[in-house]
Amino acid sequence: MKVIVAFDSFKGCMSASDACQAARQGLLRACPDAEVICLPMSDGGEGMVSCIAQSVNATLVSVAVHDPLMRPINAVYALSSDGKTAYMEMAAASGLTLLSPAERNPILTTTYGVGEMIFDAVCRGCTDIVMGIGGSATCDGGEGMIEFLRPHLPLPVRITVACDVSNPLFGPNGAAYVFAPQKGASPSDVIVLDRRLRDFAARTETLLAQSSVPSFHSSSAPSFHSSSPHPSELSSYPGAGAAGGLGYGLMAYLNATLTSGIDLMLDTIHFDSHITGAHPSSRLPNQCADLIITGEGSSDRQTLMGKVPFGILQRASRHHIPVALLSGAIADSPLLLSAGFSIIKSINEHDDRPLSVLMQKSTAMHNLSNTCKEIAPK
Repeated sequence: MKVIVAFDSFKGCMSASDACQAARQGLLRACPDAEVICLPMSDGGEGMVSCIAQSVNATLVSVAVHDPLMRPINAVYALSSDGKTAYMEMAAASGLTLLSPAERNPILTTTYGVGEMIFDAVCRGCTDIVMGIGGSATCDGGEGMIEFLRPHLPLPVRITVACDVSNPLFGPNGAAYVFAPQKGASPSDVIVLDRRLRDFAARTETLLAQSSVPSFHSSSAPSFHSSSPHPSELSSYPGAGAAGGLGYGLMAYLNATLTSGIDLMLDTIHFDSHITGAHPSSRLPNQCADLIITGEGSSDRQTLMGKVPFGILQRASRHHIPVALLSGAIADSPLLLSAGFSIIKSINEHDDRPLSVLMQKSTAMHNLSNTCKEIAPK
């Protein structure tokens, strides 16, 4: 029997790796001879680098950068075994978790450190960068990043961004109005930030139109690809408002491609080859998985909007492999079942202790392990 366990993190409780290990223990208690493959997952937010590093044997590196308030820190990203691809999270340099609640102020924060991190990867010889942009503390449109990188453009690197929001750069549905309040912005700050993003977009369009900003849009740049929209369309392009507008800066100046976070993750770790038995590490080559088990902290109808379990379900359905969804809390079960999950269970189904107890790592791992033992194929 072959089972794939591919969990997202249970935020505030278990990391994706913790969840996979707990599931594996439960399955092996029920079926000691099973091949259980652990694939910790992320949809591009914080934790993506750790998950990828574990799955593709990447090496972690540390680089001195500046945090969102321009204080020196060390940011960590991962390098592929051949040294050509860097896997990074913008949050390592410009993330909200780097600031105390009192320090959160997108009027002041910058993506300067993201530019430093990108340049470090280029200096190491990377030709590809895969970046998750969740968890930002910023709303500068990527201007801080470009402030650092401008003397070094064009960069001989292809950037692919995990992005699951469709917001434009500015306006009522843009980065400032939708996301900045979560980062400490007051109502008056939001108005200022939105105006700044509009001004940055106007200046960027002028520079690109004049070809005075060397980037992949310029004739001197390497021709990796040209999938970005026209400069005048960039600010309204879906995802331009991601990470406080960093999506815009990455597209406009570095010709980055924005793509689904979970699809990017699944492609990077060669998920399809794992579930079909085609991956070299498989103990049972060419044998499709009998079951895939996935989950997250809380599952409901929003799970079907590009989150980890739904991305896994879509891949598994191509090979007719059943998928079990095990999460801390479950809502909208009929909708989730109709989407195709074969099993849906809360790992706390038989535990009526207070939430404060259920959220403890040891409790959650114990309950997940027991639930996996219950549902293990016989």
